[in-house]
Amino acid sequence: MTVPEITIKECTTVDELAGCVDLQREVFALPEIEISPVRHFIVTKNAGGFILGAYSDEQLVGFVLSVPAFLRGEKAFYSHMTAVKSSFQSYGIGGRLKWSQRTRALELGVKFVKWTFEPWKARNAYFNLEKLGAIITEYHPNFYGIDYATASTGGEPIGLASDRLFAEWHLESEKVIKLAAGEKYTETRTPDLEIAVTPDWATLVKTDVQAALAEQKRLKEEFTAAFGSGLIVESFYRDETEPKYQLYRKP
Repeated sequence: MTVPEITIKECTTVDELAGCVDLQREVFALPEIEISPVRHFIVTKNAGGFILGAYSDEQLVGFVLSVPAFLRGEKAFYSHMTAVKSSFQSYGIGGRLKWSQRTRALELGVKFVKWTFEPWKARNAYFNLEKLGAIITEYHPNFYGIDYATASTGGEPIGLASDRLFAEWHLESEKVIKLAAGEKYTETRTPDLEIAVTPDWATLVKTDVQAALAEQKRLKEEFTAAFGSGLIVESFYRDETEPKYQLYRKP
C-alpha cells in the first residue's frame, strides 16, 4: 500500500472552507439541514478557532474543525468535526490531523481539547483512547436529540438515540506526551471495571436492528452507573471478538 504524500495546513480562505463543507457532506452523509455551512467555519475562525486541512496534490482530503471554548475554568478547544475522504482512510491522516491540532492548540496556549463520539464504535474508541491518549468521564444520552440516519442504517432511521461519550484530551498528560513523541505507553494498573462493546457496529445494525438498540441501551446503563460511582475510562482493550473500555478509580 503506497502512502500518499500529505500536507497539513490551516484553511483560511472562503474557498478552502467551502471545500471543508463539501468534504463534510461527502464523509458524514447527513441530512442537508445538519450540514455545518461555510458561515459556521468562518465564524469559528474569526472567533479564535482554527481549521486544519490535509492536502494531497492540492486536493483537500481531510480536515479538523477546532471551536474555541471555555471549559472547567480554562481555555479549551471543542473539536467539533474530523473528516477524512473515504478513499484516503487507513493512511493515518486522521491521526496526523489530530496531532497537528494538538501542536496548534499548544501554540495558542490551550492545553485541553474535547469532542464527542458514539459509544458503540470500538474502532473510534481505540483511536481516541490508545492512539491519542484521551480519557472519558461523561456519557450524554440523546445528545443531539435527533434520530440520525447513518451509513450503518442505509439511510433509514431505526430509533437510535444520539448518545455520545465525551473524549477529554489533556494535551500535556504523561500518556499524551509519550504518544505524541511516538513512544509506546503501557498501562500497568488493573482496571476496576471493564465495559464490553460490539466489535462491528455497522454489521450489527445491518443484521439485527433490535440487537443494536439493545446494545445501545446496555452501554448507556453501564456507563451511567460507572461514571456515577466515580470511575473514569482511561484505556481500551482491542480484541476481534470482545473489545472493552477499561475504567479506573479517580486518583
